[in-house]
Amino acid sequence: MKLATDSMVLNNTTSSCSHREYLVLAIPLIISGISTPILGAVDTAVVGRIPDPASIGGVAIGAVIFNTMYWLLGFLRVSTSGFTAQAEGANNQNEMVLSLLRPMILAILFGLFFIILQGPILAIALSLIGGSEAVSFFASSYFSVRIWGAPFILLSYVIIGWLIGMGKVRLALATQIWMNTLNIILDLVFVLELGMGVKGVAYATLIAEISAVVLGAWLLYLTNREKLANIKLSMLLETEPILKMMKVNRDLFLRTVCLLTMTIIFTSIGASMGEVTLAANAILLQIHYIIAYLFGGFANASSILVGRAIGGVNFFLYKRAYTLSAQWGLGSAILLSLSVLIFGESIIASFTTITEVKAMSEDFLVWMLVFPIFGFWGLQLEGIFSGATEAKSIRDSIGLALIIFLIALWVLVPHYKNHGLWIAFVVFSLFRSFFLSLFIPKLTRKKFTNKN
Repeated sequence: MKLATDSMVLNNTTSSCSHREYLVLAIPLIISGISTPILGAVDTAVVGRIPDPASIGGVAIGAVIFNTMYWLLGFLRVSTSGFTAQAEGANNQNEMVLSLLRPMILAILFGLFFIILQGPILAIALSLIGGSEAVSFFASSYFSVRIWGAPFILLSYVIIGWLIGMGKVRLALATQIWMNTLNIILDLVFVLELGMGVKGVAYATLIAEISAVVLGAWLLYLTNREKLANIKLSMLLETEPILKMMKVNRDLFLRTVCLLTMTIIFTSIGASMGEVTLAANAILLQIHYIIAYLFGGFANASSILVGRAIGGVNFFLYKRAYTLSAQWGLGSAILLSLSVLIFGESIIASFTTITEVKAMSEDFLVWMLVFPIFGFWGLQLEGIFSGATEAKSIRDSIGLALIIFLIALWVLVPHYKNHGLWIAFVVFSLFRSFFLSLFIPKLTRKKFTNKN
């Protein structure tokens, strides 16, 4: 998509960004981001050693419930990163700190809300997703432990989002790696050594989430004591920035509702096809998450550059971020598809030893070859729009893609069963990319056209 360039307000300072500088930002973010789905993959792989497909399905459904809850509040990380990057680009010291404190209040309130309503949340989720009695039992066991980490995981979203927005990618990486490494170690100890089963996976995650927030808060305090001392309550409660934050968060929330609606429908249809299909789809979704989070590292790097470009009114840096995002996104998509082609069966074997689950996963692995090529551009563009804190376009593009997904399900699933389900998933990814690309010229004109 060609960027609009008429009547731009230009600022030549720090206008260039080399491939090396882009990778210096992106690589730690890729490592940080990919550690999250790898954590989910380890959860699935550890539970896959239990000789019962229902346990894999239970963890998969439990993970979907928490993804639903937490993804709905994913704006806490995304908007924090965008607003912080813009404040950093404008060199507004107070606003940098306020971009951290305002969403932290929201994170605590929402986390407590989830704990208070944990009973109704679990009951509604299980009734919507379905699954066998055994799967529901394991999902309930997993949920009843992990729910107590809600305020901590949401606070970690804010902390990591702020560190990314500030360009402190090594600190963001340290916090994320600490949480996920501890989780993996505890997974292995609690499940394989102590035989705690599904609850062991949940306890491992809970302990890791709490420890990550403690570490992150400590690092922030050490590095920002003077800035925090300058903040007054009246600054925190200023109406205009709060309203702007809430508007962006509203659109990101609605975007996530559409995305999670797709995910829940996908999981529910898979569950209706039996425990083996549900388990196989869970494994393939974990591979998908690893791919998507890898793209997310590049998208976050682009988000930092775009936020700085808009904060400093620097069109050249904005255009460079767009170009780098496209180049590295496409190259990564090709490499990832080839990797799945060559190593796909070995990857699946690392998830489970259950013969029927492994065989079915291999039957549908072809869709993980297709997904990177069809889906990368939408994921990259979300980084561009997030850095610009322009979430309305993200919301609208996902909503339109969801409509296409539902039509594809209606047409394809009755004839092609699980293959039809995966085709609809890939179609959703394709149209997510297509629709969002249509909004790029409007974004460019809005942020850089000289209206005077």
